[in-house]
Amino acid sequence: METKTIFMAFFIMTTLVSYAYPSSGQEDVDVEPLVNPGREFDTLDVISPASQDYNIYMLEILPPKYKMYVETCMDKMEPIGKCGLYVIKEILTNEPVSRECCLKVVRAGKECFIETNKLMFQFYQLKRFASQVSFKINEVWNRCSAEVESPSSSADFAI
Repeated sequence: METKTIFMAFFIMTTLVSYAYPSSGQEDVDVEPLVNPGREFDTLDVISPASQDYNIYMLEILPPKYKMYVETCMDKMEPIGKCGLYVIKEILTNEPVSRECCLKVVRAGKECFIETNKLMFQFYQLKRFASQVSFKINEVWNRCSAEVESPSSSADFAI
């Protein structure tokens, strides 16, 4: 089960990073991108042996109860598909995810959404953004939950 988690985490991490186009990590303070386009950006999806070792170690030292909790959250979010990638992109670039993605995010639940994203930003490739995006994780949740709950969009989400 631990091996499944590690492989799933690496797959998710590699995919998330490949879709992230960071631009602004500070709310109304700075318009400079977190990562400059070009060579610096291209290195976000590079997984070196050292970064891979870091990610494995980071996953191994997580408390067992937390691992189980995050695995349960990932199972809840599994149908989220590419929306999870777009959420990371929104966190880093302020490019809003679709209403459909918001619905999937809200269905997973706030705690799962927040904890899963906190974990993603512990991976070596994204950890340098962790302190800059913590408020964005809540911001994305708040925007999505408001969008899903708004009467004008309720017809779009009929099940």
